[in-house]
This record gives sequence, C-alpha cells and structure tokens, in this order.
Amino acid sequence: MSNSSSISQFLLLPFTDTRELQLLHFWLFLGIYLAALLGNGLIITTIAWDQHLHTPMYFFLLNLSLIDLGSISTIVPKSMANSLWDSRAVSYLGCATQLFLFLFLITAEYCLLTVMSYDRYVAICKPLHYGTLLGSRACVHMAAVAWATGFLNALLHTANTFSLPLCKGNALGQFFCEIPQILKLSCSHSYLRELGLLLFSGSLVFMCFIFIVVSYVQIFRAVLRIPSEQGRHKAFSTCLPHLAVVSLFVSTAMFAYLKPPSISSPSLDLVVSVLYSVVPPAVNPLIYSMRNQELKDALNKLVAGCFSQIIKCPSSAL
Repeated sequence: MSNSSSISQFLLLPFTDTRELQLLHFWLFLGIYLAALLGNGLIITTIAWDQHLHTPMYFFLLNLSLIDLGSISTIVPKSMANSLWDSRAVSYLGCATQLFLFLFLITAEYCLLTVMSYDRYVAICKPLHYGTLLGSRACVHMAAVAWATGFLNALLHTANTFSLPLCKGNALGQFFCEIPQILKLSCSHSYLRELGLLLFSGSLVFMCFIFIVVSYVQIFRAVLRIPSEQGRHKAFSTCLPHLAVVSLFVSTAMFAYLKPPSISSPSLDLVVSVLYSVVPPAVNPLIYSMRNQELKDALNKLVAGCFSQIIKCPSSAL
C-alpha cells in the first residue's frame, strides 16, 4: 500500500491496448484538436480584427473561444502523446495541473454561457437599455467574474483532492485526471470537506442553469410577440447558436456525472467523457458561424484580405 507522498505518477486509462488502434486514436484526436485550434483561432482573430464585431455579444464569444482553446489543450495533447508513445503515465504535478486547469476552464465556460444568456435576454427583451446594461465596463466585469469563479472553484477542489491521502494505487479509470477517479484512490473517510465543496459547486451549477432557463423563457415569449416573420427569424438566429452550445455542454456533462451506475462501464465512460470534454471546443465555432451571417461576412473579409496580401507579396518581390 502506498500513500500520496510516495506517488510520483498516475496511470491513465488507455483507449485501447492495440497498437494500430492507438495510432488511430492519435490521428483522430489530432484532427479534432486541429479543427478546434483553427475554428476558435479564426473566431478570435476575426472578432479582434473587425471593428464592427466589437460588441458585447462578440466580446463574450471571444472569451468563450479562448476558454475552449485552453480546455481542449489541457487534455488532448497529453492523450495524443500517450497513444503515440504507447504510455499511460502522467506525473503527480502534471495530473494536479491538468485537473486544476480543466476544472478552472469548464467552470468559467459554464459561467460565461450564463452571462451570454443574459446578453441575449437584454438584447431581445430590453433593446432600448442594451447600451446601458451592457456597457464595456459591465461586460469586462461580468467576464472577469466568470473567470474568477472558475479559478476559485478549481483552486478549492484541486487543493482538497490532492490533500487527501492516496493508498489504493495510482491507476485512474479515465483518460485524463478527474476528481471522482482520484477520490477512488483515497483511503481517507473524511469526505466532509469534499461534500461541502460539491454542495458549493452544485449550488453554482443549479443557479446558473435556472438563470439560463428563465432567460430563454423570457426570450422566446418576446420573440413570439414580434409581428414580422423576418424579425422573429433574426432574433432566433442570434439565440439558437448559444442555446445549442449550452444544450451540448450541459447535456453531455450531466450525463457524464449523473448517469446511473447500472449503465456505467469503462468504455461508455470514455465515450461520454470525450463528448463533454473534447467535442464541444471543436464544435462550438461551427455552431456559432453557421447561423451568424455577420460573423461569416467578417470571416470572409479577413480570409480575402489575407489572400490578397499573399498574392501581393510575391508580385512585389518580382
């Protein structure tokens, strides 16, 4: 039996033991990772470059893309490296860092999605007060609160998790460091601190969820009162991408943590964990760009400008 002071590394759960499938996993995750980098990078660059997109909605979208880039970069590269080199190991410090960063970013993302629902509520239900309620200072403060909440939640959970004595080996039943899997290795029966932290996090998640639901009830009521079909379509087009992102994020995370033990299995847990930790950062840019004509137009201008500069450079050199 070992304790936490003697553990220098953890062993992550591999997707497969077959070498060919390990390489397939590497290339699959590489494709998803590159798609997430490209999509979120284009959104960040486009919003920063186009002055017309310097509005509260796109400011929050820029923050969301930054969070998505961070969260997928926290998990996927290590998993890819383990598959490529046929390894399962992650260092003790690396595991703690990964746990902290991932929890920090997903908490910040959930809080930011809540703020974005408020932005859509004000834009549709109180358009005359939009500039007053969502000025530049208010937007910065709300985004800062989302990031700070994520940081505090991650700090408390990480400090508590790694302060518990670990004496049940070092093998984790997940492909990245996750609190429930690390707690399974603990030989301590003093779970009061963790229960208190879970109560805090659960209350935060529940309040944000209720706020999002109430906001969208008010939004849909306001949209249905718009007399013109064109006006309703325009209002829905600004809300549906955010609602789709929220639904994807909440449904996959809830299923991952609240599914009944009777249907739990290592393979199902791996698939579900990929759905809530890897897929959303890669899919979110596609969801936002598909129904947002303003963002697509700005992106086309940016790409066209880059191509024109590339064409000019060789011709000027000649």
